[in-house]
Amino acid sequence: MQATVRVKRHNQELPATHGKFQEFSFDVPANTTVLDALIKIREEIDGTLAVRCSCRASICGSCGMRVNGQARLACKTKITDVSKDGAPVTVEPMGNMPVIKDLVTDMTLFWDKVRQVEPYLQPSGPEPKGEYIASDESMTHLVGVMNCIMCGACVSDCTALEVDKNFIAPAALAKAYRFVADPRDGAAKQRLAKLNEYGGVWDCTRCYYCVEVCPKDVAPMDRIMKLRDLAMEAGYNNTPGSRHTRSFARSVKKGGLLNETMLAVESTGLFNIPGQLAQAPIGIKSFIKGKLPNPLGHKIPARKRIKRVFEKVEAERK
Repeated sequence: MQATVRVKRHNQELPATHGKFQEFSFDVPANTTVLDALIKIREEIDGTLAVRCSCRASICGSCGMRVNGQARLACKTKITDVSKDGAPVTVEPMGNMPVIKDLVTDMTLFWDKVRQVEPYLQPSGPEPKGEYIASDESMTHLVGVMNCIMCGACVSDCTALEVDKNFIAPAALAKAYRFVADPRDGAAKQRLAKLNEYGGVWDCTRCYYCVEVCPKDVAPMDRIMKLRDLAMEAGYNNTPGSRHTRSFARSVKKGGLLNETMLAVESTGLFNIPGQLAQAPIGIKSFIKGKLPNPLGHKIPARKRIKRVFEKVEAERK
């Protein structure tokens, strides 16, 4: 079969192609991966192409890049899976990180984020005479998150990080959950306090891209949501995110529908005067346009059944 690969070049030493797409067409076997194709280009067609790879078995995470606009492991992606009816396959370097050359990105930002969550056990209490013991159940629970191979795919496509570089990013937050949930770690409360701050768990926009692109099913966003729950259970409730969560649940439990006006007010903080004043222009414009929801909310006939669902879940959590 014939494959056509469009590679975005980043090489200032070659001004004719720098920042542009260069197209390569050649015959390949039907089971060829994107990485196989790139290596063929580098070794047989254009030796200046820079691409990072190692194991070719979806273990090392080195060959992360964007294929047809989405972060993937090139060694795990077959040409036939991303090329409908022989259409060209577009390959670019990963996002949210500076490009060194062609498809090779500088991973410094990624590793800085991981270091930020202190990715090592911090036991408390007296040191045991033997090893620290953890139950099979507790470690089985962490198997999924420990499957992370640090490829950077989730960081590449993180929409929150794209607009705010202070965001810790999904890979590091998933790694943080790995230690918060480890029974051998004694610093969970301190970790949650840091993760509850600006740039932490509440800055995730829940776009699901990190879950979609993760090649190892780590599901970073799911870990972030669990960290939010744990932070609130630990008493860290004075943030817009935690207030938003409690207001949302309280509103739906009471009337069966979301009271959007009170959600905005309570998320900001009832006694946060500067914050409320900052929202006032939006509220006034909404009122003038007839778009301001009734602050008293609405109640639906099924609200009693919805309330019983809330009460059942709350009782099970106790």
